[in-house]
Amino acid sequence: MKNENLYKYILGIADNSLILGQRLGELTGHGPTLETDIACTNISLDLFGQVRSYYQYAAKIAGDERSEDDIAMLRKEREYLNVLLVEQPNTDFAYTMARQFLFDVYHFLLLTELQKSHDVTLSAIAKKSIKEVSYHQRFSSDWIKRLGDGTDESKAKMQTAINALWTYTDELFHQTEADKAMVLESIGVDVTLLKTEYYSKVNAILAEATLEIPNQNGFKKVEKKGFILNIWGIC
Repeated sequence: MKNENLYKYILGIADNSLILGQRLGELTGHGPTLETDIACTNISLDLFGQVRSYYQYAAKIAGDERSEDDIAMLRKEREYLNVLLVEQPNTDFAYTMARQFLFDVYHFLLLTELQKSHDVTLSAIAKKSIKEVSYHQRFSSDWIKRLGDGTDESKAKMQTAINALWTYTDELFHQTEADKAMVLESIGVDVTLLKTEYYSKVNAILAEATLEIPNQNGFKKVEKKGFILNIWGIC
């Protein structure tokens, strides 16, 4: 494949949203309230809309007979390039919102920078998607604060969720060889430069929610290279 690094770079972005969208899709009809249920379903649909654009572009780059649906659905398990955070199960509503929040802050920062890409297609996708992701971030942040600064029970559940999911956040800033190659061509985003701002924003929301900031020494040591635990939400 002539543009293999670009192809893998696109999948690295799109697969995160695909798997997170699948996780949220599991909850359709099971939200704590009708309004929240619809909101989570709409966020899932937003993510699927975004990944369709990415996969259409990836299919064009691949130059074979595959469609965006083929790329999204017909790869083997270990060919997916998502981070572990997005595939964590919907243990309870606090876990679902904590997972969404920890990804949303990263996703917004990523798209903010991706708008500057020298690849006009990626830049256009980012510009179109960032309004949706801005809403996702507000929605999940509000729930972090609402549950964290709520009852003793809601606070305890949210703190448990943040503590459990925090360990996966460092992987958001790992780079593959394809990522590094795209940064050198001014196409990709150097995610290592987003790390300080990410934790600053996350920590500010946690503080506002009266939640404790977990110990950063607890990060999982992982290598980002096409793995997935529970691809379609089978726990």
